Amino acid sequence: MFRNYRIRDYDFKLILMVLAVAFIGVMAIGSAEESLQTRQLAGVAAGALVMIVISFFNYSVILKLYWLMYLINLALLSLVLFSSAGDDAGGAQRWLEIGSLRFQPSETAKILLILFFAQFIMKYKEKINTIRVIAGSLVLIAVPWVLIEEQPDLSTSLVLIVIYCIVMFAGGISWKLVISVIAVAVPAAAILISLAQQPDNEILTDYQRNRILAFVNPEEYATTEAFQQLNSVTAIASGQLDGKGYKNNEITSVKNGNFISEAQTDFVFAVIGEEFGFKGSIIVIVLLMGISLECVSVARKAKDAAGTVIAAGMGGLIAIQSFFNIGVATFILPNTGLPLPFISYGLTSVMSLFIGMGFVLNVRLQAKRVK
Repeated sequence: MFRNYRIRDYDFKLILMVLAVAFIGVMAIGSAEESLQTRQLAGVAAGALVMIVISFFNYSVILKLYWLMYLINLALLSLVLFSSAGDDAGGAQRWLEIGSLRFQPSETAKILLILFFAQFIMKYKEKINTIRVIAGSLVLIAVPWVLIEEQPDLSTSLVLIVIYCIVMFAGGISWKLVISVIAVAVPAAAILISLAQQPDNEILTDYQRNRILAFVNPEEYATTEAFQQLNSVTAIASGQLDGKGYKNNEITSVKNGNFISEAQTDFVFAVIGEEFGFKGSIIVIVLLMGISLECVSVARKAKDAAGTVIAAGMGGLIAIQSFFNIGVATFILPNTGLPLPFISYGLTSVMSLFIGMGFVLNVRLQAKRVK
């Protein structure tokens, strides 16, 4: 399982970017909800340690357990919906509570599915564009997708679809199929927005429909569904270039006035924008973009298809969740409820991402060497 690696092949740049953005997250959470800062710091420390340990494990050996990963994933998602351990909060049943342990299986599902499809694509690499393999892969992604969508968790289920498309493309799927998917996805999004405006539709839940309507007509929902996002934009804009300062006590602060509830999770970017200004916001965006691009770079150097899929999948996950979260905070997207990678409070999300990065680091350690 362990191999002899060269220190020169270790991706210290990726580690530094990940730790930097995670440290910014700890700071932002300390300002948004100081009582949670210690827990987040402990989660980051544990996650970093797990990331380093995993980076030295041969991913090719671990991926042989890909069916076990898939079944564990389905078991955890099923427990959320169909057992007494499933915890309901905020109108959705997304958490699993076993004793004092409380975590969100939909977050670990993203990583487990990337690892599963890495080996699946590796096994069927030569037949990736056949109807049989594509149909099989669609069935395999559909099962966990349904379990997540039924929680209900529309945002994570959409991310799952994007991840699936990314890993299939990285695995060598035909451009023709990619264009076909885009041709279907664009009008499907338009139809979804149209359906959201129909009061009697049964496709979306009331809260999902209201979130989309709040994005389309924010004035009508200024005191309800659009309240958070409108205040988030105000907070970011008030930070101007340099921000109001870390943990400032200004009475004009949107955060200090509690105009953003749960600012440590979905709207943590608003805290960063208000306290660190445009400069701080750009640093966060550049770091997240740098992590995604570095993952893509690792994917291009991977020794095999499985390594390519792991690195590309993680890069895509960081990019898409960052775009969705920041898009919500700046009101260019409907409210999705997705965390900002490595920054938003949530130990399940943080630990899952660190585990994923550990695998990316190992892919880099085993990259093709230029002779």
